[in-house]
Amino acid sequence: MEIMTDQGFRKTIKYLRALIIISLIGMICMLLLFLGILGYAKVLGAPPLAVPQSTLFFADDGTLIGESNSGQKRYWVRLKDISPDLVNATVSIEDKNFYNHNGFDYKRIAGAVLADIQAFAKVQGASTITQQYARNLFLEHDKTWNRKLREAFYTIRLEMNYSKNDILEGYLNTIYYGNGAYGVEAASQYYYGKKAAKLNLSEASMLAGIPKGPGLYSPLASIKNAKNRQAIILQSMVKNHYIKKEAATTAAEKKLTFVGTHSTQKVKMAPYFQDAVQNALKNQLHLDDRTIALGGLKVFTTLNTKQQEDAERQVQQYVDPSSEIQAGLVAMDPKSGDVKAMVGGRDYEKSPFNRAVQAIRQPGSTIKPLLYYAALEQGFTPSSTMRSELTTFHFDDGQADYTPHNFNNKYADGEITLAQALAVSDNIFAVKTHLFLGEDSLIKTARKFGLSSKMAQVPSLALGTSGVRVIEMANAYSLLANGGKQVYPTLITKVEDYNGNVIFEKEKRSKKVLDPAKAFVMTQMLTGIFDSKLNGYTKVTGSTIIKDITRPYAGKSGSTETDSWMIGYSPQLVTAVWAGYDIGKPLELTAEKTYAKNIWANFMEEALQGKPVKAFTPPKDGVIGVYVNPANGKLATKDCPVRRFTYFVAGTEPTDYCTEHINNPDSVPGKKTDNKKVPWYKKILPWG
Repeated sequence: MEIMTDQGFRKTIKYLRALIIISLIGMICMLLLFLGILGYAKVLGAPPLAVPQSTLFFADDGTLIGESNSGQKRYWVRLKDISPDLVNATVSIEDKNFYNHNGFDYKRIAGAVLADIQAFAKVQGASTITQQYARNLFLEHDKTWNRKLREAFYTIRLEMNYSKNDILEGYLNTIYYGNGAYGVEAASQYYYGKKAAKLNLSEASMLAGIPKGPGLYSPLASIKNAKNRQAIILQSMVKNHYIKKEAATTAAEKKLTFVGTHSTQKVKMAPYFQDAVQNALKNQLHLDDRTIALGGLKVFTTLNTKQQEDAERQVQQYVDPSSEIQAGLVAMDPKSGDVKAMVGGRDYEKSPFNRAVQAIRQPGSTIKPLLYYAALEQGFTPSSTMRSELTTFHFDDGQADYTPHNFNNKYADGEITLAQALAVSDNIFAVKTHLFLGEDSLIKTARKFGLSSKMAQVPSLALGTSGVRVIEMANAYSLLANGGKQVYPTLITKVEDYNGNVIFEKEKRSKKVLDPAKAFVMTQMLTGIFDSKLNGYTKVTGSTIIKDITRPYAGKSGSTETDSWMIGYSPQLVTAVWAGYDIGKPLELTAEKTYAKNIWANFMEEALQGKPVKAFTPPKDGVIGVYVNPANGKLATKDCPVRRFTYFVAGTEPTDYCTEHINNPDSVPGKKTDNKKVPWYKKILPWG
């Protein structure tokens, strides 16, 4: 045996000393590096925990009506709203020491390394729940050293800044369970059709096994593999003292029923409305596309699901399925501006173009209530008269002559009142009024009513020749229905972020933009289209649907060569309906011209079914009601064959009594014996 010399011994000691020094320096460097990482992590602070989540849309009663279509289902739920069995099953199988380590399970790592060495392959994972959460939040799922180091760094930051419950909650809300379901809530809804809070032990233990390999352990992919994985999880829960052996046996034997569909796959409620809501989120609330699609927002809308279904059913019922004609409908609460129903077309899948908010179409005679409100402001009354006859208007400023026509070329060939002109939709009366007020008057009034579409300052504007949107017209009529209060079409009442913080809430407004007395007088005149007492040279325009209505309504129909409208309201609801061809094809068939009225009347009846029947209530002051002869607008006597109770702005009511139906004119109360007066408009208008 060779004996080490003294020189050799000293040399060995020297090498050992150098090795120890180098090791110590290395350890110190590693310690300094680790401390530096900790310090840097502390400086950076808490990493954000926001992850892509589905934005959910709710109706006015809290019913889920849809979600953002990103192809992934992600819903965030609090830890307290997750079944304890699912929480325990997940911790038991994924990271049994979760509550005791600081993000890294060193014993488990050593065991995994040893197992891999023995098998000469990667056979055992050692990632903790925190590491997996870091990977899901911030990293790609590649296997590079760079990703591993970054994962470790994010793990440290998570453990330094968040509680174990915060980390566990985040993990359970981000792991993938297959079939587009991210997080326990989406997975629970997909596999079992129930909330994660309601899962029993059997359901929870099977669900906890899926993330290891959704394509392998999903019960919908292989029930055998899923059951085997469930058994392993239940055994681990027994071993880790979460459950008793008897409970595990019972859970393993329990037969489960699977749904296999996402809850919102069945939700196709109001697709045009939902598009409009997303547009409002972007353009009114100024949220970016990614936040809207993946921000996990909860959007509470104004939609009434029953009224939406009523609206869609009426459109489908009355429009010939073989026709290419389209329809648009908007129903609003006139007091708040809340949009309760919206139909943008007959088939969203074929055409997502929203005719209720995007299409600009000629409103026809539905513009006349705005014109006549302007007339009331200038001293007109329901009893103001003009002559209805074929008239050609000549202009001194170079404009071409203009000859409007009434429907079917029918004219009174005599004096008619404003109330009757509105009820039978006399075009001559409307154009005369428009020109008398000034061609800019209607445009200014339309702006006051909330119409923003561009309008041409021409004589035919009184007949609705400048295009408007359906939603604008519904809003305009809301101002009349609510007594003159400014409202705006509202689709959203509240928006919450993924943490439940309110980032938007609708404000209440009460600004008056119309005179309440004049608004009520206008409303009462609009009830005339359903009142046969105002029949004249032709029937009132609502005569064809009077049989379909059972409560007081005010409204106005309108038509052009290519457009058919009906807009009307009760005190509780305003609805505007348009029908026509997208390409502006003329409406030639009689049936096509009736769609808007029929849809409107039957929708209003169904939408208000079960609600109290309300009449239009006059304001406490500013108006006065008297009986008039609707043919001439004068105060009616007991001898008049037709008497209609009519409201006027106080001080503008008629003072002359009708003398056409009595034998002794001198017996009329307050009758004046002076000479017959020349009609007021003949003194002003050359075409009177």
